[in-house]
Amino acid sequence: MRFISLVLVPLSLFCASPEYEDGKRLYGQHGCFGCHGRNLEGMHNYPYLANRAKGYMKYKLERFRSKLSDNQQQEMMIPFAVGLSDKDIENLTIYMNEFVPEDSKNRYDDSYKTYGDGGS
Repeated sequence: MRFISLVLVPLSLFCASPEYEDGKRLYGQHGCFGCHGRNLEGMHNYPYLANRAKGYMKYKLERFRSKLSDNQQQEMMIPFAVGLSDKDIENLTIYMNEFVPEDSKNRYDDSYKTYGDGGS
């Protein structure tokens, strides 16, 4: 059992799910990066979206799709969300919840080994 988990967990990090990839495509296709940034970090007064709770993001997108918002700034989201299907919202929330920046996937090199006593 340990062997299977040791193989599958790293493999899952390299192979993104189709839902994640569809959400990533939708994020770019709808121009979300214009306000929320390429890495979902949020820009200016617009909120970050990376690794937010999936249920919360789904709730907010469904409200925007229903033409409901909590304030004037959020009204900007309504035209972007009106055309989203339930599947689109699911894929977008998966992408936002599981987001990992491209440049940090291979950030650490575990193969580096030190030798000796560290100098003297």
